[in-house]
This record gives sequence, structure tokens and C-alpha cells, in this order.
Amino acid sequence: MGRHSLIFRARALAAALIWTIVSPFMGSVSAGNLVVQEIRPSDADPPITRFNEPNYVVIDDEATAAAQLVVFMPGTGGKPANASQLLGVVAHLGYRVIGLEYNDEPAVVEVCPKSPIASCSGNFRRRRIFGGDVNSVVANTESETIVTRLVKLLQYLDVHDAAGHWGDYLEGGEPNWPRIVVSGLSQGAGMAAYIAKQKPVARVVLFSSPWDFQRDSRRLAPWLIEPGATPPERWYAEYHRREKTAALIAQAYQALQIPPSHIRVFDLDLPSGFKVKGDNPYHSSTIKVAAYAPDWEFLFGRSP
Repeated sequence: MGRHSLIFRARALAAALIWTIVSPFMGSVSAGNLVVQEIRPSDADPPITRFNEPNYVVIDDEATAAAQLVVFMPGTGGKPANASQLLGVVAHLGYRVIGLEYNDEPAVVEVCPKSPIASCSGNFRRRRIFGGDVNSVVANTESETIVTRLVKLLQYLDVHDAAGHWGDYLEGGEPNWPRIVVSGLSQGAGMAAYIAKQKPVARVVLFSSPWDFQRDSRRLAPWLIEPGATPPERWYAEYHRREKTAALIAQAYQALQIPPSHIRVFDLDLPSGFKVKGDNPYHSSTIKVAAYAPDWEFLFGRSP
């Protein structure tokens, strides 16, 4: 595999992955059998200037080119590296993993619940994911769509790590969705769900979202109820019983027709010293608390 300058040294400890910074420069390091790389979106696509935190790429050295690819999208204001423990566990399940940086501000739930237009959140997500001529309250260039960012990153990896066959996750210049697992936290989970509604992905893993709704009527957004391209048996999800939007999330999972046996309801207390911004700490704990590792393994399964 192609190597950049060192940035992280990793080791396994008590079933959790602990990351220690050893250099301020971007790069990769093999630790045990994991390889971690950080690649800024602008490295893969120079016109990008916003939302340019590094993408976080993790593979297990034993994973083959036949492994499925997991694309994980963080929540609003989050960084891909914030999910390092989760993504390391997923890589150990045989997947190749990308924590994808994308346009995540403003959030869908900051804009669309107060809109009288029922299609607001669906149009918002379509514009941010796929671009195109969509009547949306959010604007982004084609080069800043989630799909374009993913394609450019895969092309970049294919050039700099030709032996890794990263181009196999592309087909006709687009993501090869049947080989890709989409996942995310909060707004990122909503993006993953919307992609899975439009494209037949290998698997969907949702962390604490979506809960798109209209505030006045309290009705879920129409896109959550519409038929989708990915069958229900490929959907998996979780939420924490004590997060503020738990009831709405549970309702959305039912609308998405996720099998009840595929849903985990987390309920652990916050670990001592756990720090998080905002007044909904259980929301982000679901991807950061190492004790949930067995649940993460259940949700993702092993790469075929």
C-alpha cells in the first residue's frame, strides 16, 4: 500500500482502539494489522475549499480487494476522525472503511422542520448528496456533493494505491453501490438512509437518525415513507433510549421498515469524564463508547 508521512500510531487495548498522535502531518501508519490514512478532500479534488477536514480511511492489512466498502458520514459539525474507535472496529470486521467529510452545515433539522413544504428535507438531502437541478433551500456546487466527494476520493486512492484496486468501488464514474455499505451518525445517518432509498446498497447502518419531520403537523417527512431501492433486510440501526429525539427516531425507523430485530436500543450511562458539546450527550455517545463494540459488530456484521 502507498504510504504517506506518519500521523497516528494505534494499538488494541481492552477491545477498544486507542489513537495517539505522533506527528502533526497527514499520513498513514500500520499498527497491528490496521492502516489509517487521512486525506483532505482538496487533495483529491483541488477546487474544494470548504468542509475540508481530512477524510479518514482505515483498512485491515488482511482485507482483500473483494471486501465491501463502508462509507461513514459524521453528524453536523463533526469530523470523520471523531468516529475512529467505531471505524477501527468496523475495519477489523473485514471491511475497508472511509469516514467521509462532507457539507454538514446547516443541518437538515435546523432548516426543514419549520418549512411549510413537506418535501423540504428530501430535496435538501438530494441536493447535498447528488446535486442536480433540485428546488432546495440549501445550495452547494456539484463538486461539493457527497457523491462527487466519494468518487474523487476513490479515484485518488486508486492512483496512489493501485494495488488496492479502489477503482473497483466505482462503476461508470459513479459509486458501485451494491459493494458499498452506507452509514452515519445524526445528519450523516440521514444522508445514508436517503442514499439507500435511492440506490441499492449492500447494507445500511444508522446511528441515531434520521428524524426528519414537520414541526407544525409532527408528521414525518414523506421521503421516509416512500418505497426504496434497498430492501428492508439490509437495514440496521440504533439509538440511545435517553437521547432527546428517541421517540421520533423510533418512529422514523418504523417508517423505514427496518426489521425490529435489526434495531439496537442503547442504554448505558455516560462514562466518567465523557465530554460533549450541547445538551444531548447520549446522542453522540453511541459511536464513541467502547463498551458498545459488540453492538457495532452486530450492526455491521462481517464483510462478505
